[in-house]
Amino acid sequence: MSSFLIFRLRFLFLFFLTALLLSCKKDIEGEVTLIEKNTSKGFNYPYYLFIPDDLSENPEKYLVVEPNNSGMVTDDFQEHIDRAKSNATNEYYLGNYTARQLGFPLLVPVFPREKSTSQMYTHSLDRDVMLQKGNELERVDMQLLAMVEDAKERLQQKGISVAPQFLMTGFSASGSFANRFTLIHPEKVKAVVAGGVNGILMLPFSEENEVELNYPVGTADFVKFFGKAFESEAFMNTPQFYFMGALDDNDALPYSDAYDEPERAAIENVLGKEMLPARWQKTKAIYKREGVNAEIRTYEQLGHEHPEEVKQEIAAFFEKALHE
Repeated sequence: MSSFLIFRLRFLFLFFLTALLLSCKKDIEGEVTLIEKNTSKGFNYPYYLFIPDDLSENPEKYLVVEPNNSGMVTDDFQEHIDRAKSNATNEYYLGNYTARQLGFPLLVPVFPREKSTSQMYTHSLDRDVMLQKGNELERVDMQLLAMVEDAKERLQQKGISVAPQFLMTGFSASGSFANRFTLIHPEKVKAVVAGGVNGILMLPFSEENEVELNYPVGTADFVKFFGKAFESEAFMNTPQFYFMGALDDNDALPYSDAYDEPERAAIENVLGKEMLPARWQKTKAIYKREGVNAEIRTYEQLGHEHPEEVKQEIAAFFEKALHE
């Protein structure tokens, strides 16, 4: 059996086991609403808005945003809707856990990841999806920002005011999405947490070791992609928390749906081929060298997971970041 097939079978087994366990929890302890797409407002896909029962009494509330991660490719959009609802309502996930702990509302978009275009890893905000023009997937990052503005209006109508910036979370593919999104729009993100990111974080510069670093490895073609300069100072100052489990073997680097050959070559040249510990340690050292306001952790005895003790530290990190 090929290593690719073993990787996929292991991932699917863990994903469906988690989904089965979570399906036993019926009380979502909050209000959840599926907001339909609104192209006139700038978003071509629906999103979920979750408001926990124990909403914070603090007058300064923040919206929590977690990109959806279906863990699969399918042309059945209803499956992505169902998985996004699970992301939005189950406290297993970082976004919902954070929303419950802090008493803040949560937004989860429903972006597709289609089998017919499986090389396009929408849920990690990869290069392929960011190259889309003239279709519904064009600039999903801007679509997410449009969803945020729509959610703010809806919350305001309920008497819930949220700050201009928002908190962002993600794990695995959505962790890569959160990290990359924060580099693109650092002025929008109050603080970000991401884990299980293959030992790779997007680098806040354009070249290393005479290797040009294009999106999503670095910022060499940033202006071409996003029509603006990289806001280095804003990114460096954004509170960030990234983590990996020391036993995590979920490395997406070898697979073409996550990285194409030029991206893979650049990552291996600058960060290394071995995910743990080498690539992750090199990434950590670069972020420290560049002065990024990031806490980068490795949890011993953990694999591709985020148990309760990790989520408690994440909630504490956000609490601290809100007072910086």
